[in-house]
Amino acid sequence: MMKIEADRAKCDGLGMCEAMAPDFFEVGDDGTVVVLDERPGEEYRRDLSAAVDACPVLALKLRD
Repeated sequence: MMKIEADRAKCDGLGMCEAMAPDFFEVGDDGTVVVLDERPGEEYRRDLSAAVDACPVLALKLRD
């Protein structure tokens, strides 16, 4: 099962992930990413991969 991992220490709160996959990512009040669903279904892999790849500070990963 796929898992989203976020390194909040790396996150600059630019919101690329939230813009691309708002059902899974949100920039919190503290300006860093919040993962809304850490274990999404496989049907979301393509969209989530694009959102993870869009992170300019490499704060996100998908693990199997």
